[in-house]
Amino acid sequence: MDSRKKTRLNVSAGIASVAVALVLVAAKSWAWAETGALSVAASLVDSALDLVVSIANLAAILYAAKPADEDHRFGHNSIEDIAALAQAVMVATAGVALGWRGVERLLSPQPLAAESAGIAVMVLSVALTGVLVWWQRRVARQTGSKVVAADSLHYLSDLLPTAGAIVALGASALFGVVRLDSVVSLVAAVVLLRGAWKIGGSAFSALMDREAPAEVERRIAGVVENFPDIRGFHDLKTRVSGSRTFVQLHIELDGSQPLLDAHEIGARLRRSILMAVPGSEVIIHMDPIGADGVVR
Repeated sequence: MDSRKKTRLNVSAGIASVAVALVLVAAKSWAWAETGALSVAASLVDSALDLVVSIANLAAILYAAKPADEDHRFGHNSIEDIAALAQAVMVATAGVALGWRGVERLLSPQPLAAESAGIAVMVLSVALTGVLVWWQRRVARQTGSKVVAADSLHYLSDLLPTAGAIVALGASALFGVVRLDSVVSLVAAVVLLRGAWKIGGSAFSALMDREAPAEVERRIAGVVENFPDIRGFHDLKTRVSGSRTFVQLHIELDGSQPLLDAHEIGARLRRSILMAVPGSEVIIHMDPIGADGVVR
């Protein structure tokens, strides 16, 4: 699949994400006004954050797709990490506010209203989210976009507070149990804070040029170690920027062979690493080994 088609598919997933988030924010705002349920408010906050995340992801997809230029020799992928760090701050703030409100409501319970209307909106949310996740996963499989794949997982995790809101509203309507609403909001706050920590930590590590996960480095080392005509390798270095992994390494080759042959070995190795780590950028330095087995 060519890069233009991949970009079009990724953009379509981003636009769908923004559209669904807009509909859900509007519907849940109405449901919260009607029911006064904190569990609905928790789901509303989650959808509002989804909207911000979706807009940022769409912008990141468009910006990251720009080719490297004179001012950005390594491309524009770091915008994904900057956007993710900002999202983590917003998610954490919302989680603290929601948790605080949940404790207040737990200590001073308040009756809910229009539970049926709230449940209908939450069911609509589940249906729209399910369709969106299906499309995002289909696009991610075809394009390999980590942004789309991550957004898909994010929306899938949103089903927890939505399901919690349905349970809380149902418990209020059928049994008059209102404290469950506060409990659901507290659970949602914990989920939000945990997600903020994970997203923010990953983005901060990438901005600080932290190396790729150990599993990725082991995969690269496995490719090099089993590659024909290579006597050894050293100085394997990696870093992650957005959805791209940058790889640098030195390989040791027979110093008596023609330069063209050595170049061909390096080119084949690069293609193999790209297959093992899709979307990466690989730089290989070739070190000649003399007849005495010493690297020159």
